[in-house]
Amino acid sequence: MTTLAVPPSLLAQAVAVRRDLHMHPELAFEEHRTAGIVAERMRALGLEVHERIGQTGVVGLLDGAQPGPTIMLRADMDALPLTEENDVPYVSRNPGVTHACGHDAHVAMLLGAVEVVRERRGELCGRIAFVFQPAEEGGGGALAMLEEGLIERFAIERAYGLHVTTIFPSGAFALRPGPLMAAVDSFDLVVEGVGGHGAMPQRAVDPVVVAADLVGGLQRIVSREIDPIEPAVITIGAINGGTTYNVIPPRVALKGTVRTFDQATRDTMEARIRRIAEHTCAAANATCSLAWHPSYPVTANDPHEAAFVRATLAAHFGAERVLESPPVMGSEDFSYFAQAVPACFWFLGAGDDEHRFPNHHPAFDIDETALGAGIAAHVAVALAGAARGSGP
Repeated sequence: MTTLAVPPSLLAQAVAVRRDLHMHPELAFEEHRTAGIVAERMRALGLEVHERIGQTGVVGLLDGAQPGPTIMLRADMDALPLTEENDVPYVSRNPGVTHACGHDAHVAMLLGAVEVVRERRGELCGRIAFVFQPAEEGGGGALAMLEEGLIERFAIERAYGLHVTTIFPSGAFALRPGPLMAAVDSFDLVVEGVGGHGAMPQRAVDPVVVAADLVGGLQRIVSREIDPIEPAVITIGAINGGTTYNVIPPRVALKGTVRTFDQATRDTMEARIRRIAEHTCAAANATCSLAWHPSYPVTANDPHEAAFVRATLAAHFGAERVLESPPVMGSEDFSYFAQAVPACFWFLGAGDDEHRFPNHHPAFDIDETALGAGIAAHVAVALAGAARGSGP
């Protein structure tokens, strides 16, 4: 085992960057301040920097001393539309927006890796593209960068990325070959009833009651229509209807997501949800409309790249710190990069007794000592990945 040492000064710098970004979170495609910091730091280190790829994306290129392939390391930059519930000095100063998924840490770690790889460019074969991506949280920033020619423009052959999570112990890594994270699709479902007085429900068609029936009814798709050993989740994340105590509203709007691992199952979900919604509404003399929003595909790791990353991390950190991840029902637009080139995505544990809230929780925070492991992991994969040359 040859652990890459991250100097205390670099770890302190990464923590400072992460906290600064945490205090100034920006939503999808609005990461102007973050992108500016990223571009400025990479230019100061002598990298060739390209900005405004996929609106606010930034790419820094670093050439090694020896010929070889171009590989990319990716960090996402955007925050979530949540109000933070942490009592920390670096709490979000942007009301209603917070880094509740750790993208601030991703940027800080990849910037730290830029410094280390630059110092060791004499060992580097080929070229590293440090990709700072916008709009992972539902905006499809990866796809936006790809549509502007990211892969072809920089001749990228392989892609790598990591994500912090409190699910795993701080400083541990977790990955698996093949499907790692689920596909996700979203929908808007509006139930149309007939409004009326809360004291006279017989003269109305109550869409609130119908919506309540729908929430339960939709769960039968997973529990009774899909093979029990096949992962699938339907979540209703928002219900909006009515304004006061004694008025039956004319309509109720629901928002939901569907997560699947099997494409054939994914292809059937819209029709299944529409069928249950329409028949449930018809039984109550209500009607409905469904708007379907296809989103990220399954994030699947190339088996050769997953084996390479596992071996590389085990060599530097010890095999006991590289865990086998179960399939995760969360979704990632890194999936688009993995469709374009052979790729591997993995998790970095950043949880401990103090930092235990899951990603997307308004009190999500991380053990910042994990940043050192993330920097070192990026560096290890960068140096070993480029040295592999082209092909598996």
